[in-house]
Amino acid sequence: MQHDAIILGAGGAGLFCALTAGQMGARVLVIDHNQEPGKKILISGGGRCNFTNIGAVPDRYLSENKHFARSALSRYTPADFVDLVRRYNIAFHEKTLGQLFCDGSAKQIVAMLMDECAAGRVDFAFGAAISDVSHADGRFTVTTSAGIYSSPNLVIATGGPAIPKLGATGFAYQLGKQFGLKIIPPRPALVPFTLPQTENLFRELAGVAAEVVAKAGKSAFREAALFTHKGLSGPAMLQVSSYWRHGEAIAVDFLPDAPTDWLISAKRQRPKAGLKSVLGSALPERLATALADTLGLGGDMASQKDAALTAAMQRLKGWAFRPDGTEGFAKAEVTAGGIDTAGLSSRSMAANHIEGLFAIGEAVDVTGWLGGYNFQWAWASGHAAGTAIAERVHS
Repeated sequence: MQHDAIILGAGGAGLFCALTAGQMGARVLVIDHNQEPGKKILISGGGRCNFTNIGAVPDRYLSENKHFARSALSRYTPADFVDLVRRYNIAFHEKTLGQLFCDGSAKQIVAMLMDECAAGRVDFAFGAAISDVSHADGRFTVTTSAGIYSSPNLVIATGGPAIPKLGATGFAYQLGKQFGLKIIPPRPALVPFTLPQTENLFRELAGVAAEVVAKAGKSAFREAALFTHKGLSGPAMLQVSSYWRHGEAIAVDFLPDAPTDWLISAKRQRPKAGLKSVLGSALPERLATALADTLGLGGDMASQKDAALTAAMQRLKGWAFRPDGTEGFAKAEVTAGGIDTAGLSSRSMAANHIEGLFAIGEAVDVTGWLGGYNFQWAWASGHAAGTAIAERVHS
């Protein structure tokens, strides 16, 4: 059978591109080396799929071109995806900070996408390992373990190398380079940090969580931070990891609601209390103890000089951690970097110099915040490319 488009990858972006183009009359084939679709969707949100964020606006995405995502995101919005979810009677809720989750299972989202693909008569080749992709005479030829397929349109939707146990690879970058697209060096994003042995004190806090403001460079996020046996995790740390560069420090405000004179006020109000007790009124006990021990202010509050308390407060509101790395692609939720947007149209996601070539989703250098932003980019970029393919087919 002849196809108008071949989409490589049956993740969120690939499926959405397929259903969009298919329902607009294009004959679409989706190829994936996995045996089933939507593997990353199925594990997301603890199995409940944080399928979008109602605050998914362009400035919450990282890219070498910070304006690139604007076009696609404006033409397929979180409200559009919510309408689709509602049409399928999938119950959902807002958990926090605009994050929307299924009440039931992520399987409902995959089933919905596959039903929409069926409505567009999309064909699939699962378990098909790709051995070669070529381009000649205006057609792309994909050689796989399941057969050889050819089409005038090819979509790279194979994601990035984050979570390799799900079959994730850097294949998109290999293809991009093959077709002359530049690659922004990929790195793990939304990923826990590892701390050096010099931070042994905090390794003893494994399992302790607290709401903090974490900062990397000019970016700051107020959410929970979690201490682990390896270093730092939790939403606040995952968020700043996308902005962090190796060798840089992370600043943590352990008392985001406390004014800068809080310890001096505590000295007046609780002169006989120790620093450990004062900190324990605002922080988990184990964390309060570790911070107090590190600050080294023994004795009761009355015995502390105001200058020492001011210095301690400054440190508590900007505690510097210098990670020695992250837990890598194995633990990263997404990949930052990827196919350079400079070689793509922001309207159609098409390559500027090869007619019929598209790149979407995580394969592209667009990375969202934690909390449904990356799925919204998958839907929006897939919709943009799917629409453009259908327009090409009918032109």
